[in-house]
Amino acid sequence: MRGMDHIGFTVPDLDQAERFLVDVLGAQHIYSLGAKRADDDWMAVTLGVHARTVIEEIRFYRLGNGTNIETFLYNAADGQAPQPRNSDIGGHHLAIYVDDMDAAIEHLRAHDVEIMGSPVASAGAAEGQRWLYFRSPWGMQFELVSYPGGKSYEADAEVKLWHP
Repeated sequence: MRGMDHIGFTVPDLDQAERFLVDVLGAQHIYSLGAKRADDDWMAVTLGVHARTVIEEIRFYRLGNGTNIETFLYNAADGQAPQPRNSDIGGHHLAIYVDDMDAAIEHLRAHDVEIMGSPVASAGAAEGQRWLYFRSPWGMQFELVSYPGGKSYEADAEVKLWHP
């Protein structure tokens, strides 16, 4: 395995998600795919969703020098569950590296993005890092992370975490 190609997630409104990803986070829309439906059990077998579920559209984005993003708009035949919290099985967040944490926070505020708390200075092996969670318009959690001088573990690490 060479590395992460993309992260895919489902959104309630593709246009709203695109405005957030492009206008706020600076992603570039690369291409879109049309609807995917099946008259057999392909959706259930291949994607683990109800067999009559329809993917209305898929959009792909590039976000800086990192993982690509794939957004889905589903018409779920059996309804949709609420977003998991970080403490739930399958809970998640997407962390975005920034060079200037304070400028990034001001950028988010200028776009009326919900900021969750205040920047946190990490300790221990992650000392040198600051981070802050924020929410997309549909409630998905994202994180800003910055460690321009590196993290303390790097001083004697044989292998370092990937860094954009």
